[in-house]
Amino acid sequence: MAEKKATTKKAAETKEVKAPAAKKATAAKKPAAKKVEATVVNAENIGFKAGDVYQALAAAEKALNVKEIAKAAKISEEETLLGLGWLFKEGKLLSTEDNKIVLA
Repeated sequence: MAEKKATTKKAAETKEVKAPAAKKATAAKKPAAKKVEATVVNAENIGFKAGDVYQALAAAEKALNVKEIAKAAKISEEETLLGLGWLFKEGKLLSTEDNKIVLA
């Protein structure tokens, strides 16, 4: 019986030793990159974005900055800037002193 206890102790010791060695170092998972839709830059698409910007400003009835316009129109800031350029060229917008934009 003494032999069985000794082998049980040895088995327990070897399990303890093997357990930490069996762990594999896992690489930290990186968060998934956001997929960015490529905006096709042509006159038709920019014209649609200009319409979105115009509608957002008309609905707000006050001066908004670029981020606020993008959020209201549900488009990206890049698309907002393209639309704003279109509308500025047509003379439909005015810029205020605090970098906000309002309909002319």
